[in-house]
Amino acid sequence: MVLAIAGGLFLGMLLLHEVGRRLGRARIAADPEGASAGGGVVDGAVFALLGLLIAFTFSGAAARFDTRRDLVVAEANDIGTAWLRLDVLPADAQPALRDLFRSYLDARLEVYRSVPDLAAVEKALARSVALQGEIWSRAVAACKSPGGDRAIVVLLPALNEMIDITTTRTMAARMHPPKVIFALLIALGLACSLLAGYAMAGGRQRHWTHAVVFAATITITVYVILDLEYPRLGLIRVDAADQVLVELRESIR
Repeated sequence: MVLAIAGGLFLGMLLLHEVGRRLGRARIAADPEGASAGGGVVDGAVFALLGLLIAFTFSGAAARFDTRRDLVVAEANDIGTAWLRLDVLPADAQPALRDLFRSYLDARLEVYRSVPDLAAVEKALARSVALQGEIWSRAVAACKSPGGDRAIVVLLPALNEMIDITTTRTMAARMHPPKVIFALLIALGLACSLLAGYAMAGGRQRHWTHAVVFAATITITVYVILDLEYPRLGLIRVDAADQVLVELRESIR
């Protein structure tokens, strides 16, 4: 999807550059002296707006990417802490809960491995939520059993944090700027290409090098922004951070 958008933008910018050049040539033929009158002000305003929008969207996408990566580590820490605190439960209550923890961690990993298959993601997410409820119920029951009173203060808060972080990660994954922002970014890129072609209409030959470099620069920048914003769909991936969860799963065999 991200590559398709980038490819369409690149081709669209080249096309509009040529359209702008032809419009400029027609204007020069009709009015040689007034063809470029006042154009610099408009060009400067539109290009400045494009630069400003790129700066804001890039900064926001990079910040959200870092947040999502940090939340992976936070979840691994929360699950690991809760796992260690199972030791305070009576010995006979621990095996069943530890098995549930392993299944739960498998489900959490499956949620993000299933992207971009939304149906599989929802299925894995529902399974992890069900396992959360079962872990909590068994832990509460174990805390009420003889010898489990110490775990109420130690284990239950850790389980609560383990459950809460899943909601935080889910909302962070769904948090994106309104799509109209990306539409405006693409529209401005196309408009700037049109204006660039118009401004370069005075030359007798086409400046394909400038046109291609300009289109490629804007396209690559927009691609990186979208890739950072949706880090499990393109080349820039947050999957590497999932390794901490994989290593945790291996450590609790």
